[in-house]
Amino acid sequence: MSAQVTEAAAPDAWFDHMRAGRWEDAWRIKDAQMATRRNVPCWHWPRHEQYVWTGERFDDRRVLVRCYHGLGDTIQFIRFMPTLRERAREVIVWAQPGLLPLLATVKGVDRLLPLHEGAPEADFDVDVEIMELPHAFRTTLDAIPASVPYLHASPLPMPRDRSRPAVGLVWKAGTWDVRRSIAYPKIRRLLAIGGIDWFVLQPDAHASGWQGDAGQWPGELNLLDHARAVKSMDLLITIDSMPAHVAGALGVPVWTLLPHDADWRWMADRDDSPWYPTMRLFRQREPGEWSPVIARISDELASFTRDRTG
Repeated sequence: MSAQVTEAAAPDAWFDHMRAGRWEDAWRIKDAQMATRRNVPCWHWPRHEQYVWTGERFDDRRVLVRCYHGLGDTIQFIRFMPTLRERAREVIVWAQPGLLPLLATVKGVDRLLPLHEGAPEADFDVDVEIMELPHAFRTTLDAIPASVPYLHASPLPMPRDRSRPAVGLVWKAGTWDVRRSIAYPKIRRLLAIGGIDWFVLQPDAHASGWQGDAGQWPGELNLLDHARAVKSMDLLITIDSMPAHVAGALGVPVWTLLPHDADWRWMADRDDSPWYPTMRLFRQREPGEWSPVIARISDELASFTRDRTG
């Protein structure tokens, strides 16, 4: 696709290129958009829709990284901080307050600031939204900084039988894309599988349908302790939500259940992720059909449990 792609066609073309791994073509689309929008103000838009970077170089400059998207997005793209720090004189990350203790373990960050609705309390020369960094670095599939762990957390002590694998379960995501979530009665089938110490790591578990009928629940946890709980697992099974990124960034084995039309970051027709070496992907084959996915997970768990217990 040429850089003269129309504005109307650009979003679909960009998604298609990213899902197919043709990222160089996707960046050409972004270049064309940036040239068109350079003088168009966007600060009145919702934050996650704002574009920040204008193509300026980072070399020997103070760079402010704005984390305007979701918690999982921040966790996924914070991996670029060491790369950014190799060029910048200073890297300042303006991020969700609850994530700051966890982000403090990331290399390449000089300062962490809590994100709020006002202006950042920092002097900087150039700024960028964290999800713009792959474009800024012209990242390709074989150049993703995918070494894990790049986040670090000490395991949270959990009551468990060391002769059995500890497996965490998450089934509900936020409300912006309900296709990612699975109803608790459907996912409950996994918690009935024996030979496993099950841990309910679903945020707001009771509000998400859990009735205290299966699995151990460590209670509501702050983001750092949630990461520590994930670190304690032998495996996390989760839908496409923040815990998937936490596990991947910590280097914990994670099986991620994806809707049929999954987000671009999971690409197309892959059962692995170039972003997270310890992740496996389980995709819906038909839109909305979770039962076959859960059946495949059940079958895989039998092998996983045999391998762990000998």
